[in-house]
Amino acid sequence: METISPNKAGIVLGLLLGGWHALWAALVALGWAQEIANFIFWIHMIKPVYVVEEFRLWIALILVAVTSCIGYIMGSILAALWNWIHRSAV
Repeated sequence: METISPNKAGIVLGLLLGGWHALWAALVALGWAQEIANFIFWIHMIKPVYVVEEFRLWIALILVAVTSCIGYIMGSILAALWNWIHRSAV
């Protein structure tokens, strides 16, 4: 079994999580986020109790940076565990 690069896996998961949250920030900036959140709650049969605040660029940048870092760490750990398990199984 081929090993997975922890760095590459971290980058991929970091981009995925950061990109997902960048999309959310764009929805907030466009003024569409509240309706989408309400719809998501509705299809889960949950009464919406959260209110989306106004868009602030500095908060959006922090959101994307933090989730990208968390994604990188999670991807790196996942790849390292994957490699360790497959080394042990051989």
